[in-house]
Amino acid sequence: MDSLEVGLNQILSKAQKVRWQVGSVREVIVKSIYEQAQEITEKVVTTKEAEEDLDRKIDNIVTSKILGYPLMIALLGLVFWLTISGANLPSQILADLLFGFQHRLTTFFHWISAPEWLHGVLVLGLYRCLAWVVSVMLPPMAIFFPLFTFLEDLGYLPRVAFNLDKLFKRAGAHGKQILTMCMGFGCNAAGVIACRIIESPRERLIAILTNNFVPCNGRFPTLIAMAAVFLGILVSKESNLLASALVAGVVVLGVFITLLVSWILSKTVLKGVPSTFTLELPPYRWPKIGTLLIRSVLDRTLFVLMRAVIVAAPAGVVIWTLANIEVANLSIIGYLAGWLQGFGRLIGLDGYIILAFILGLPANEIVIPILIMSYLSQGTMLELDSIEALRQLLIANGWTWLTALNMILFSLLHFPCATTLLTIRRETQSIRWTWLAALIPTTVAVVVCFLLAQTARVLGLV
Repeated sequence: MDSLEVGLNQILSKAQKVRWQVGSVREVIVKSIYEQAQEITEKVVTTKEAEEDLDRKIDNIVTSKILGYPLMIALLGLVFWLTISGANLPSQILADLLFGFQHRLTTFFHWISAPEWLHGVLVLGLYRCLAWVVSVMLPPMAIFFPLFTFLEDLGYLPRVAFNLDKLFKRAGAHGKQILTMCMGFGCNAAGVIACRIIESPRERLIAILTNNFVPCNGRFPTLIAMAAVFLGILVSKESNLLASALVAGVVVLGVFITLLVSWILSKTVLKGVPSTFTLELPPYRWPKIGTLLIRSVLDRTLFVLMRAVIVAAPAGVVIWTLANIEVANLSIIGYLAGWLQGFGRLIGLDGYIILAFILGLPANEIVIPILIMSYLSQGTMLELDSIEALRQLLIANGWTWLTALNMILFSLLHFPCATTLLTIRRETQSIRWTWLAALIPTTVAVVVCFLLAQTARVLGLV
C-alpha cells in the first residue's frame, strides 16, 4: 500500500508539472504567433503616420503604468458622477408625472365606485410599484448607457481591459471582466449579458457570479440615502462631500470583493489556468451619435427596463396584499418581520430590513419604500420628503450608526435582483449556477455584517 501511494503521488506530481508546462508552452506559442502577426502587419499594412503617431501618443498616457490607473479612475468616476447627478432632476420630474397620473387613476376608480381592495391592488400596489421602478431606473440608465457606449465606440474601454488584465489574471479571472463590471454599474443584468465577450467558459462564469458586487443604479439610491443617514447619526449633520466619498469607498470595496471572490472561485469550484489575453487595441474613432443612441437606448436601456417592469408588476400586488391583510391587528408583514428579528439583530440589522430586501427581490429600487411603509405601518409604498425626516424615522425605530453602516454593506453585497437572476439562468442555462449566483453574495453579505456587528458590540461601540 505504501508503494502504491508513493506511485500515485509521483503520477500526480508529474501531471501537475505537465499541466503547468502546457500552460507555459501555450503562452509561448500565442506570444510567437502575435509577434509574427505584428511583423507581417508592419510589412504589408500601411497607415497614415500622423494618425498612428497620435494614437501611440495617447496610448503612452492611457496605458501608462504611472498615469493609466489614475486617469482610468478619474474618467470612470466622472461617468459615475454624471450619471448620479444628472439623473436627480429627470427622476424627480418623471416621479411627479407618474405619481400625478396615479391620482387620476384613483379619481377614476372612485368615479366607477370600484371596491377599495381593487383600487389598492391595481393602483397602490401594481401601478405604484411600477412608477417607483421606472422613475428610479430609467434616468440613470438613459445617461449611463450612452456614456458607456461612447467610451466603447471611442476605443477607450479596450485600454481599460488592457490596464487591469494583470490584476484580474492574478485573481484567476479575465481582463475583459472589468468591461462587464462597468456595464454592471448601469444594471447587473446588462453586466451579465456583457460577459459574452469573455471567450473562456470558466472565466465567463466567474464574471457572471461576481458581477453583482458592482452596485447597479437600482442600489445607488439606497446607498446614497443610507450614507447621508449614517453620517447624520454619526456626526449629527449632513455632508454631501463626505456622503459622496463614502459611496465611492463602497464602490471600491465592491471591486475589491469582486477580485477576492474571483480568486476563491478560481481556486475551488472553477479551477483552471487563466487564459492568455491578447487584446488588439483598436484605433481611436469618433463615435456616430445616431448609432450610439440607438444601441444604448433601444438595445440596452429599454431592454433592461422592460425586464425590470415585467418582474416588478406582480411584486407590487404581493407587497400591497401582505401589508393590508391583518391577523389579530397585525399585518402579515409585521408577523414576517417578527420571525426575522433574531437573525436581523445578529447581523446588525432588524427583521423589517431583512424583509424589505426579500420583498425587494424583484427590483432593488423598492427596498427603501417597503422599509418606510413597514415602519410607518402604512398600506402603500411611499417616500419621506427629506433625508432628515427619514433619519428621524429610522432612529425612532432603534437605528444606530451600526445599523446604517450594515445596511450600506448588505445593500452592496446581497443577492441579485430577480431580473439579474433570470438573466443568469438564461445565460448559463443552469439552475445550479443561478442558485450559486444568489447564494455566494448573500453569504458574503451575512458574514461581513455579522463580523462588523459582533466586533462593534465586543468593543462597546454600540
